[in-house]
Amino acid sequence: MAVPAAHEFHWQNLARLSSGRVYHSLAEVGGQLYMLGGCDATGRATTCMELYCPEVDQWVSLPPMPTARAGAAVAVLGKQLLVVGGVGKEQHPLKAVEVYNTEEGKWRKRSSLREELMGLAITVKDGRAFAVGGMGADLLPRSVLQQYDLRKDVWALLPPMPTPRYDASICLQGSKIYVAGGRQCKRLVKAFEVFDMDSRTWSSLPSMPCKRSYSGVLWDNTGRLCWLGGLRQGGIHQSSKFTKNVSIFDTNQGSWLKSEETVSMKTKRADFVAAIVRGRMVVAGGLGHQPSVLDTVEAFHPEKRKWESLAPMATPRCSASSIMIRDRLLVVGGVNQIPSSAHEILYVKEEEVV
Repeated sequence: MAVPAAHEFHWQNLARLSSGRVYHSLAEVGGQLYMLGGCDATGRATTCMELYCPEVDQWVSLPPMPTARAGAAVAVLGKQLLVVGGVGKEQHPLKAVEVYNTEEGKWRKRSSLREELMGLAITVKDGRAFAVGGMGADLLPRSVLQQYDLRKDVWALLPPMPTPRYDASICLQGSKIYVAGGRQCKRLVKAFEVFDMDSRTWSSLPSMPCKRSYSGVLWDNTGRLCWLGGLRQGGIHQSSKFTKNVSIFDTNQGSWLKSEETVSMKTKRADFVAAIVRGRMVVAGGLGHQPSVLDTVEAFHPEKRKWESLAPMATPRCSASSIMIRDRLLVVGGVNQIPSSAHEILYVKEEEVV
């Protein structure tokens, strides 16, 4: 199927949040969008939970989380939302674990983590959640890999990662969990490792080409990791710089593509939204060398092998949360000097918009 042309992508403003929000978590259950926690305009973590109702274009308040938190790891286990760790009201990591049953509309406290952790990465396989890394209350990174069984309400430790880190990017491909990048305190990590669930062993892959943070990270349907833009860490006496570089790892070849095989984005940016929409990599908003937050959007055309400009977002912002639901990209909240209440959807015009 041919990918859409640039002019076929359109933005639509949807119902704004009741207040500005950043570092909130988004999850989809049965095609419905849930928003959990985050920081409000005062910078404090909230217990807020809301459901977006497209039929009436409204956000509806749901029972609040038992624990206020921002930056929580959220996993979907059937009809239930598992909420793990994050940062609490006192700006400290949390070990609280809670489950929301979307059919009953009720929260339940579950077995806590062994210690307080923020910056966890989480994925789901065969009805079980796998949480990787994190930063503890001592501000040091962790190498822990833990598995959660919802039915038994038990956390089990699996073999730890070779490289401790938090804020890593992870992806499940078959029976393997790939873990790329992340941070160790203020230092960025180039390590790229994979956990094989069948053999219960970790392997090291070729390190990422450069250290960078606030990148866009995508996995395409061919099993390639695409690392887009971000902030490149400078040397001892050098400042960090925004980049438009694109690095791609091919899991089939087990190597990073050479730089001449990739195509850089049009604009240097970091802390932006990234998604694959109808076969095209899309990046939106973020921060660049300009003094203000970006509203620009571009998409990569795989046949033409070039990035093309799309219509801009109505509300420029960085640190926005995003999610793909039914081939549509929803961008919720973020920051534009203060936390934003904007909620926009990117869709292809040939479709009917809700």
